[in-house]
Amino acid sequence: MYYKRAISDLVKNISKTFPIVLVTGPRQIGKTTLLEHLKEQDRSYVSLDDLDERMLAKKDPALFLQRHKPPIIIDEVQYAPELFAAIKIIVDKEKKNGLFWLTGSQKFELMKGISETLAGRVGICELLGLSQRELDPLLQNVDPFLPSDTFIEKAFLSKQKGKDLLQVYEDIWRGSFPRMLSTPNISRDVFYSSYIQTYIQRDVRDLSKIGDLTTFQRFLQVSAARTGQLINYADMARDVDADQKTIKSWISILETSGLIYLLHPYHSNLTNRLIKTPKLYFLDTGLCSYLTGWSTPQSLEAGMMSGSILETYVFTEILKTYLYSGIKPNLYFYRDKDQKEIDLLIEYDHCLYPIECKKTATPTSNAAKNLHVLEKLQGKLGHAVVFCFKDKPLALAKNVTALPINYI
Repeated sequence: MYYKRAISDLVKNISKTFPIVLVTGPRQIGKTTLLEHLKEQDRSYVSLDDLDERMLAKKDPALFLQRHKPPIIIDEVQYAPELFAAIKIIVDKEKKNGLFWLTGSQKFELMKGISETLAGRVGICELLGLSQRELDPLLQNVDPFLPSDTFIEKAFLSKQKGKDLLQVYEDIWRGSFPRMLSTPNISRDVFYSSYIQTYIQRDVRDLSKIGDLTTFQRFLQVSAARTGQLINYADMARDVDADQKTIKSWISILETSGLIYLLHPYHSNLTNRLIKTPKLYFLDTGLCSYLTGWSTPQSLEAGMMSGSILETYVFTEILKTYLYSGIKPNLYFYRDKDQKEIDLLIEYDHCLYPIECKKTATPTSNAAKNLHVLEKLQGKLGHAVVFCFKDKPLALAKNVTALPINYI
């Protein structure tokens, strides 16, 4: 079963305005399926996972591109950065848009090669897992989530029902990989176990010379257990039995391969009491739940990670709405040294929109008690939202609204 991806129109528009389209994202997230679904009849396909094709691309990129002429999809292009110079020659000669559609699962390595060789010639899209909008035909909305006054008004008029507790935790536990959601009777544990082994054997070995892969897998589990939390390198180093320099290097690997997102705190020149450490979020809650050993949605919901994994889910759903719209997200969190915290701040047009996530079906105005700390910051404050398990929107206070989680 193919789910229409929200990013489809963005890919097509970029292909009309740039000679090269690059789709990045973790392995098995649907990059190739997306492009093959969108491609024209005359566009060919080649994957650099094929070792013979990879060797030719690295040793003789010009000959490779004579064999595989544009328009073409080149999958996992990061394996042969030597291709970039040869692609540049063709692009500059042909002066046509949409010649090359590229995919890659190691974003930062790709960006290095592109910034050095293909700057100005490539439009970039970032793909993550299926969003709840993509899974529900009634939610086909390509706008980034923003709790503007207009959005809030429409929310109150909507007849969409909020999902109940176990429905949401079922979604969280299963995750957002397309194969997990489109394949009947697939074993969740077999899928994620295989995914981790493939990820470690391929991407980790490519990105860093790690001798002890067992220790790295332990690091993956320790990282997953800290989703939605401030990074503490010393604690992680102790739990993994590695030094802090190694932990920082491995965090960079997870970020590079698209498994985690580091959310940075909002800074203001008006106060020096703000925490400066980023928060770590796993970008697939199913993988995170598997790594931390939750065998069922029910055990996950009742366990000690239920709050942090719910916050992770809300954050990743909001992030996807921006990435799939082609808009750079200005997302932050707030925490000061007095332990006052706001889960997420969306900065848009110099206005801050506060977002909180609460595991409750009966939110009160107390759910947004920390919003007053933003009054000392520069800039305009927008409508605040508390995501929770209400079945319909509820006004909690002036400019503060509780919304069902599936209203993202």
